[in-house]
This record gives sequence, structure tokens and C-alpha cells, in this order.
Amino acid sequence: MAFQHGLAGINAANNQLGAIGNNIANASTVGYKGSRAEFADMFAANFYGVAATQNGIGVSTTAIAQQFKQGGVTTTGNQLDLAISGNGFFVMQNANGTAYTRNGQFQINREGYINNNGDYLMGWGVDENGNVLKGAMSRLKVDTSLLAPRASDGGKVWADADPVKFGLNLDSRSTVPSKTPFAANDPKTYNSTTSTQIYDSLGNPLTLSTYYVYKGASGTPSVASWDVHAEITDPNGIKTTLTPTPSPAKLTFDNLGNMDTSAPPLDFGSYSGSLGAASLAIKLDFTGTTQYGTEFAVNSTTQQGYAPSVMTNLQFAKDGTVTARYSNGQSKTLGQVALANFANQQGLQPIGGNRWIESYTSGNAVINKPGSTNVGLIQSQALEDSNVDMTGELVNMITAQRYYQANAQTIKVEDALMQTLISLR
Repeated sequence: MAFQHGLAGINAANNQLGAIGNNIANASTVGYKGSRAEFADMFAANFYGVAATQNGIGVSTTAIAQQFKQGGVTTTGNQLDLAISGNGFFVMQNANGTAYTRNGQFQINREGYINNNGDYLMGWGVDENGNVLKGAMSRLKVDTSLLAPRASDGGKVWADADPVKFGLNLDSRSTVPSKTPFAANDPKTYNSTTSTQIYDSLGNPLTLSTYYVYKGASGTPSVASWDVHAEITDPNGIKTTLTPTPSPAKLTFDNLGNMDTSAPPLDFGSYSGSLGAASLAIKLDFTGTTQYGTEFAVNSTTQQGYAPSVMTNLQFAKDGTVTARYSNGQSKTLGQVALANFANQQGLQPIGGNRWIESYTSGNAVINKPGSTNVGLIQSQALEDSNVDMTGELVNMITAQRYYQANAQTIKVEDALMQTLISLR
């Protein structure tokens, strides 16, 4: 019987050494989860059960159990490296189906898809307005084409057009210009001027210049008024004077320096130009402009247009949202990474390549966005290290070696006893 004990023990020690060796070999494998050999004793039973004085018949390996504790996280600076802090798994797809991984070393292939070793990273896409579509998952793709330009009016008719906004201070100490009528090339016909850049439907940069002419104050209490003139200069230097409706365009202020905001934004009609772009509705909004006794100042100018631009950076938020950054300062949501979790992670079936597939024992994958339930959060520009403790594994290796030697000694002693019995006459 001792032969069987020793042989079973040697097999068990060999299995333990195999698990330890595999862990050590993968100590530098990103997202690797270590395993341990688990054992149980064996007894021979008959119809009446196991006798109280019966010895066991050795040991069996019940499982090579995966240990899914969190690995350390190392920052890399690579924008496509992702680490999961939590229990989730990246969802990967290839021609053979769906697999799951903790390895966040991603690349972008020539078609723009985010992938790892040829498997596609899965998540949710976005609609035309950049809203994440929480339906069926799809392959996450990075659109590397030019970001289309946006006209400063939003491509809308004047009534709904996005306005160009100015926050100014017009100097209340100003006097009526000595010369009339207004002429953009004659500074004696206006008090102040400023310019800002706007864009047509093709992304051409246009310079919008505005001029402010003090018209004096009247009434009790007094109300001061200013005429506003506007001119657009295209990239070729061609200037176009804009005609407001009604004309002249006016801003009025009370004797506390507050602008009358009951009037709508100033209507300067549309600009067509000679560059082949669609007509641009020019609406000027001066909400927040003041008339105080200090020098003319431009506190803010904002407009909604931009030129076409190239992608310069890709960012992943903690909740898995993928955002492209462009050279003109704009950003665009491209999708959201999905994470999977399982009722029994140890039931997942390893298939190599840092991949697992679900099994009957693991239960079905439960898909959620990062940050919800217990799937964890995503850390960008970082990778999860192997969770193997090298010091512990080396100690375990020594222990397993001792087990192996001790069980071999059992066989050696049993062999000596057998030799003694055979020698009896």
C-alpha cells in the first residue's frame, strides 16, 4: 500500500511544482492570475463504508485553482494601455467568439479598431451627437479621419443661429467722434474696435471686426447709446461690410452702466464671401457688456465654430469613455469600454494568450460600464501586473521539493521492506 501512497504523493508534488513553475514563468505577464494546486486525501470504500482502522490510499489533485486577487498597477505613459482596478474583465471578440482578459495592452489596427493580439475590444458606440448607445456591444473604433469643420452659426438660419458673444466694457468717458459717417479705415469715425476669428461651413478662418461709435446720452434719467458696425475679412484679405437690420445696430446703457438686455442679439444678416462656403448668419450677442468709467476692454469673446483638424490624442476616462482630442482643441466621444464579471471567476476556463472563456461553472458574463456594480474602474496609461508573489512562490517551490523527496523516501523504504520479506526463507 505504501507504494501507492508514495506514488500519489509524488504525483501531487509534481502537480504543485507545475503550478509553481507556471506562476514563476508568468511573473512578468501583464494581467496574469496565479494558480495553486489543491489536494484531497483518498480512501477506498466498500459497501459498508470505510473502516475505522483503514489507512487512506494517498492524495489526489482536486484542482489547479486560479487566484483572481488584484495585481499591482504600473504606469506606462502609453495612451492605449489600460488597467482595471476591480473585478471586471475586458470583453474581446475574434472569429472564434468572445473571450475575456485583464491584459490591457491595446493597439489600433490599420482599420482603426482597438485590439489586443488581433482580438477586438468590445464596448458601446455613440450616436451622431456623441451620446453613448447602451444597446448591443460593438467593436470600438477610433476614427482617425479629419474632424469636419463647424460653421460659427452652427449651420442654422439666423433665428436659430449660434451667436458670436462679446463681453466688453465701453468707456463711459467717451465723446462723440469728430468725423461722420463711419468708415472702418478712419479711426476718427469710431471710439473703439476689436476683432475675433470665426469660421464658415468649409472651416475657412474669417476675421470679424466690430466697431463702436459713441452717440451720446439723453433723457432723464440719461440713456447712453452706441452704434455697432461690423466687417469680415476673408483669408485672401477681401473685406465685406455687414449691413445690420435695423440699421444702425445699437447698444444702450442706463446711468449705472448696465446694458439694456430687453433687445434681441444684433442681426447683421448673412455673409457669403467668395470661398464657396454656405452663407453664414451673423448674430452678435453683447449680454454682459457694461459702460463704466474705465478704458475699453474685451473681457470675453466666444463662438462655436472651428476649422477641420487632425486627432492628436486619445483619452480613456475612469468610466471607460473613449474621447478623441483634436489639434484645434475640440474633443469627440468615440465610445465606452464595457467590462464583464462572473458569479464564479474561478470557474472561468483559461485558453492561453491571457484569455478566459465562460463556462457552466463560471456562470454567464454580466456586462456593465466601468464604475458600476463591482466591475471596477479603468486607469489609463497603466497596466495591471501579474499577481504572482515571487518570494512566496520560491518558498513554495522549496516546500514542494521536500514533499517530493519525502514521498520518494516512502517508496524507497517500502521497497527495502519488500526486499527483506523476499529474502526470508
